[in-house]
Amino acid sequence: MSVNSAPGDEVPAGLDLADYLRLLRVYWKAIVAFTLLATLTAFGWTVLQPKIYSSDSSGIVVTPGSDNVSLSLAGDSLAKAKVKNYESVAKSRLVAERVIASLELKTTADALLGTISVKVPPDTAEIRVTAQSPDPATAQRVADAWVNGLAAQVEAIETATPADAAAPEAGSAADVPAAAASPAPAVRILPLGKAVLPSSPVSPNVRLTLMLGALTGLALGGAYAMVRRHLDRRIRNATEVERLFGVPVIGTLPVDHRLDGKSTILEPGASAQLHEAGAGGAMGEALRELRTNLSFLDVDQPPRIIVVTSSLAGEGKSTVTANLAVTLAAAGENVVVVDGDLRRPTLVDVFNLVPGVGVTDVLAGTAELEDVLQPWGALPNLSVLGSGRIPPNPSELLGSLAMKNMLSALAQNATVLIDAPPLLPVTDAAVLSRVADGAIVVIHTGKTTQEQLGQSLGNLSKVRGRVLGTVLNRVPTHGTDTYSYYGTYASAPEPARRDLSLRASAAGAVRADNGGNVGAAPVLASRRARG
Repeated sequence: MSVNSAPGDEVPAGLDLADYLRLLRVYWKAIVAFTLLATLTAFGWTVLQPKIYSSDSSGIVVTPGSDNVSLSLAGDSLAKAKVKNYESVAKSRLVAERVIASLELKTTADALLGTISVKVPPDTAEIRVTAQSPDPATAQRVADAWVNGLAAQVEAIETATPADAAAPEAGSAADVPAAAASPAPAVRILPLGKAVLPSSPVSPNVRLTLMLGALTGLALGGAYAMVRRHLDRRIRNATEVERLFGVPVIGTLPVDHRLDGKSTILEPGASAQLHEAGAGGAMGEALRELRTNLSFLDVDQPPRIIVVTSSLAGEGKSTVTANLAVTLAAAGENVVVVDGDLRRPTLVDVFNLVPGVGVTDVLAGTAELEDVLQPWGALPNLSVLGSGRIPPNPSELLGSLAMKNMLSALAQNATVLIDAPPLLPVTDAAVLSRVADGAIVVIHTGKTTQEQLGQSLGNLSKVRGRVLGTVLNRVPTHGTDTYSYYGTYASAPEPARRDLSLRASAAGAVRADNGGNVGAAPVLASRRARG
């Protein structure tokens, strides 16, 4: 993907297992919160719901027995055929009214039918009745009464004659024998025992409800994580930068709370007293790793003039520039730091040098370079060139031929680091990248967005500036996408370090007596020697 293309133009085909695991690591707190909230909501719902008890009772359709096998088989077939018809009878208001009358219930037939369910098992003559009620005793009584009421209703149906459909004439009933008026039923229903008193409610089902609540919470938490992943465009790791923009990440600098709210130098390097304070920490190791990666960018033609910039202000470019310069100088290189931010200069304050003179004075011809280039006391081979007075036309000065000549002169005997303004508000950094060997873009981890970085790289590409790489700054040391530092691999004990230091000092004194050159000469001294 080209650096001037917008992020999002090249979208992965889908999420793999690593992406899902990263989502889980990043948003696990939200997923757990959704799950707990949904589970507690489900539990609260179950507490508010009335408890419903259920009791079962059953009856069987039978026919008059017979010793003849054929008749017995025919009776069994008749019972199985009749039970299907009586299933609808069991769900009728007639049976409900019989139950209401027998139990003296204060309800309606329709309301009672809503608490009853009837089922006929396949290939049987059995009818099962299930009654539900907030009171377990009532559920038991209604189930038994329903089977008895169904039996009575079936008997009334089976014993009914065609003459029952018409109203009998007065006195006719006295002339008909009782036995003839009520023939024996062909089938009848016998109860199969008493219903059992329920001991636990069937509704609400607490276990099932909690399980459904937890699953719902997991689904909501997963959906939240996916939406956040889609909407959160902040850069959090090196993989995103290299995959989306195709530029290398040459350094990752962890969060260091000594830099909170200010820009300062953490790794003085050659000064032994200051060096021991932080050189063994994570930041010191990260800066040395950045120095090593920078030296391998182009081994044939290593960059001599490097612009350090960022997308927006406050992302740590000045701090990275100052500490990288100190780290390079600690390795023996001649380093010149140029404050190329002619709008809001900060490096003079970081190095605690004399303000008011610098780049603009040299470009205007009011001062010589040797007069305004200030060596830093802790490292003699490190010099700082301040910004000077703030001009009305910073971009024109930075893009001038005089600026190019000045940087080229400095780069003859030193590595030049330029602290440039951010890329998005102004064009100064893009202008400087044209006269430099390359630019390093500092990214504030968890703050700089993909759109901001894409636009910044696009601004450099438009002027054909070379992007050496990016530096992830303020990488978290806890949580996901953290900075890994193996701090247990410690330095030698204090006596051993002191002994090595004494030996190195003695060897250096011997070489000095023999006319040897110890280390790299300061930049100012080398320039004055050439003059």
